[in-house]
Amino acid sequence: MKSFIHKDFLLQTDAAKELYHGHAKNQPIIDYHCHLDPAHIANDRKFDNLGQIWLEGDHYKWRAMRTNGVDERYCTGKDTGDWEKFEKWAETVPYTMRNPLYHWTHLELKTAFGVEELLSPKTARKIYDICTEKLRTPEFSARGLMRRYKVEVVCTTDDPIDTLEHHIALREEGFEIKVLPTWRPDKAMAVEKPAEYRAYIEKLSQISGITILKFNDLIEALRKRHDFFASVGCKLSDHGIEEFYAEPYTAAEIEQIFNKVYGGTELTGEEIVKFKSAMLYEGAVMDWEKGWTQQFHYGAIRNNNTRLFKKLGPDTGFDSIGDFNVAKSMSRFFDQLDRSDKLTKTILYNLNPKDNDMLATMIGNFQDGSIAGKMQFGSGWWFLDQKTGMEAQMNSLSNMGLLSRFVGMLTDSRSFLSYPRHEYFRRILCNLIGNDVENGLLPRSEMEFLGQMVEDISYHNAKKFFNF
Repeated sequence: MKSFIHKDFLLQTDAAKELYHGHAKNQPIIDYHCHLDPAHIANDRKFDNLGQIWLEGDHYKWRAMRTNGVDERYCTGKDTGDWEKFEKWAETVPYTMRNPLYHWTHLELKTAFGVEELLSPKTARKIYDICTEKLRTPEFSARGLMRRYKVEVVCTTDDPIDTLEHHIALREEGFEIKVLPTWRPDKAMAVEKPAEYRAYIEKLSQISGITILKFNDLIEALRKRHDFFASVGCKLSDHGIEEFYAEPYTAAEIEQIFNKVYGGTELTGEEIVKFKSAMLYEGAVMDWEKGWTQQFHYGAIRNNNTRLFKKLGPDTGFDSIGDFNVAKSMSRFFDQLDRSDKLTKTILYNLNPKDNDMLATMIGNFQDGSIAGKMQFGSGWWFLDQKTGMEAQMNSLSNMGLLSRFVGMLTDSRSFLSYPRHEYFRRILCNLIGNDVENGLLPRSEMEFLGQMVEDISYHNAKKFFNF
């Protein structure tokens, strides 16, 4: 009897197996968007046990545990031990069947630790002890796990006021895996709470050395930090936005809005949208000047549970898919940049699957022949980072664009055990194409080209696109 995660997992046809084993499987990993802590890489963090590396900061697992009736102290509790938390996770795993967590859990156990048993309350202690013993060896440190999964490049997510000291230390040390920063300026446009915004601007002023008293000072300070990020190897920006902002504004209006919020007065809804529109545009121009790739993750409603947000803070599992109508504002934003010939390479990630076809057609409006796949429909993100979501994204891209020019998968994770998501994606990709071959929708005589296409989507397209 085959183990659950066997060599042909998710591969339903001979063509799919040929594409995966012959072309996708051994490609290195370029993880161009993640939330790993660069300090953990610089310090080569050693993990005490499986519970620590698996459950620390993992809001995917926390959501499932809460849904399964597990008390919060076993999710985020500071006084609950790692084994106790892991035991509750093991109790939850059988109930995650048909949730991607079930696949990810067993892929990680198999690929990282060689464990093929299914995780359950019966096997929990044995699996915990086996994996913990391995985690205490040098091969399973943060860097060891990156090497194990053939990671070539990692792009973290960093605020303009971050010092990037760990990225610099890794570069100076000569660590063979590139660990590069990504510019994430969300807080510089988060004007909804004036006191918090002023506190942030004061920190930006201090680290940039620019006295910020007006809007142009803010842009100058951000540009100086943008230059600094570039000097440390940054090649991407990323923006976590609810929706796109492209309202008309004048320079005088933005100056007045900045003065108002910096002075501690709450803005109107119209003022907030105009300010965010100006900030998105100015940031996009900076990215174009340096030839960076700009990323936009949009469509999440965050921190829905006020009570638990106050208790636990953000990124703890209380976010959901939003329902925004963004097509017109998105089009205006990119058209504004295109008209001035300042539209850089772009990746768009939607959280609501209803936007799949819209995005797949939107990117075609602004392809200009200068770069293959200049405008990208990004891989299934967050709640869409699962088999159905990935297939739907790739089908929309295939039907209305060029799947062959897709830059592929990323982890979007805080865990060093999340690299099997690349394998998961590659298996799904190969199965999608392989099924078309078996069903006569693609020519079997073109298997050589399809194999190269799989290699490109898995690795080469990203390497060339980002100029790593």
